[in-house]
Amino acid sequence: MTFSEGKPTQYSTSLLRSFQIQLRVIGALLMREILTRYGRHNIGFMWMFVEPMLFTTGVTALWVFAKMHHNSSMPIVAFALTGYSSVLLWRNMPSRCVGAVEPNLALTYHRNVKVMDIFAARLLLEAGGATMSFIILSVFYISIGWVKPPQDLLKVLLGWGMTAWFGMSLALLMGSLNERTELVEKLWHPTAYLLFPLSGAAFMVDWLPPTAQKVVLMLPMVHGVELLREGYFGSSVHCHYNISYMATFCLILMAFALVQERYISKRVTPE
Repeated sequence: MTFSEGKPTQYSTSLLRSFQIQLRVIGALLMREILTRYGRHNIGFMWMFVEPMLFTTGVTALWVFAKMHHNSSMPIVAFALTGYSSVLLWRNMPSRCVGAVEPNLALTYHRNVKVMDIFAARLLLEAGGATMSFIILSVFYISIGWVKPPQDLLKVLLGWGMTAWFGMSLALLMGSLNERTELVEKLWHPTAYLLFPLSGAAFMVDWLPPTAQKVVLMLPMVHGVELLREGYFGSSVHCHYNISYMATFCLILMAFALVQERYISKRVTPE
């Protein structure tokens, strides 16, 4: 800071330098989050993706043993893998962002640490863990012959990316609103359980009656799961999705979430 005619003047920071600082801050918060959550014992940070792998594998095993084929020729392992991996992607991010600010409030004393950085670190951790779990399980199941390779990898990546975008937008909104009222945290968990059976993880939209199809297709995550499964199974399944609808929904949700995050950022006071 310099003084000109008795008034303080801030040094200007280049866009590149600001971006580098931002990456360092988020990286430090990410490492802190990993150490705080998983510690240094046992397998440490590997729990980041082992935990979702265990959940997905457990659900897959239950489906296989229960022979829940839904009168369909669709491979049950691939069906469970694509469904429950996507659930972990969009459901865990809001759960981690709700109540994320308060335990990290002291960090906002540092000039470069903002509320958005706290959210970003948690979002990257959850999205990274779910993605690594999905990739490792897919490669493993393909290598032992339980699952065939995806027929259209681009659609798989697009479906996964769109689902992640929805999860991040929802997480930012829930995390920001929770700083305004604690009712969000109390309502989110039962809401997440109610959304789970409607998310498309345990059914294909084509299996439902036309009226029910219209209802479930109002939920944006269903479109992501359907696209993901079309990428995996190709023309052997009839999928229903509208990526334009999902993108518009996520865009509006993200815009509203950023407005709420901006609002609370100006009112957060370090303790």
